[in-house]
Amino acid sequence: MALLSVLTPVLAVVLCVVIGFMLVRSRETETTSTTSPGETEGAPKADFRPWVDQDLKDGTETKGKDDEDGDWVDSNEEEDILHVPYSPPGYPVETMLERSKDFYSLMNQRRSVRFISPEPVPREVINNAIRTAGTAPSGAHTEPWTFVVVSDPETKHQIRRIVEEEEEVNYRQRMGDKWVQDLSRFRTNWIKEYLDVAPYLILVFKQIYGILPNGKKRTHYYNEISVSISCGLLLAALQNVGLVTVTSTPLNCGPQLRLLLKRPANEKLLMLLPVGYPACEATVPDLKRKPLDGIVVHI
Repeated sequence: MALLSVLTPVLAVVLCVVIGFMLVRSRETETTSTTSPGETEGAPKADFRPWVDQDLKDGTETKGKDDEDGDWVDSNEEEDILHVPYSPPGYPVETMLERSKDFYSLMNQRRSVRFISPEPVPREVINNAIRTAGTAPSGAHTEPWTFVVVSDPETKHQIRRIVEEEEEVNYRQRMGDKWVQDLSRFRTNWIKEYLDVAPYLILVFKQIYGILPNGKKRTHYYNEISVSISCGLLLAALQNVGLVTVTSTPLNCGPQLRLLLKRPANEKLLMLLPVGYPACEATVPDLKRKPLDGIVVHI
């Protein structure tokens, strides 16, 4: 009895330690099992943004060049590029200043417009704007862009249906309260009437690799940056002819829109632009742009 009375406190301590260890292991298992893909263990849950990583994923991600050496073109197979003289027109300083001010004045009128007129726009005007976008620089001159121009009413409506379904989920779930609150002052939501109304929708796809006539793949360096630059030129070209648009990047719509428009697996949606004349009742937020000293640093 004396021995039992001595061992009882010891056994109690050991039992408590075992139970505590089991509880800790159980919590660790739950934490591991509930960690979302792409979420770093131990990171604050608020930092996880599924819309960041999943936006352009559509189950057709390509393997790297090292995995498919036989399918990729070797740079030694391509011909050298002829270099030719280049003599662009020059202007007197006074003319340069005048032209620079005129162009700035034109572009400073550019606004994101969500109220677009159904009035027809000549297709050749759209083609010329896209030709301008195609003059953008690109990594190794791969020109990794495809501009899909949609004017068919039924296809535009299908695009609207896909976008609105996903955008409602974005606003209600994916984007989070802060993002939705930040957008509220611009009076935007998941209803995109302009996708039906605008005479043209231009869907800009980035080609993550090229496909040559012989079936081999060609690396497209800096494809997203290159296509983004071309989009900037496209916006300028549209502004130059008096057309308006709103830069739309509908989250998680890329895969469905790619399939709807029958684009190949090497193309990923980067931007959607409804294009037309501004509607008579069009309004825009009264925004101010940063002054020059807020965006430039001279050294």
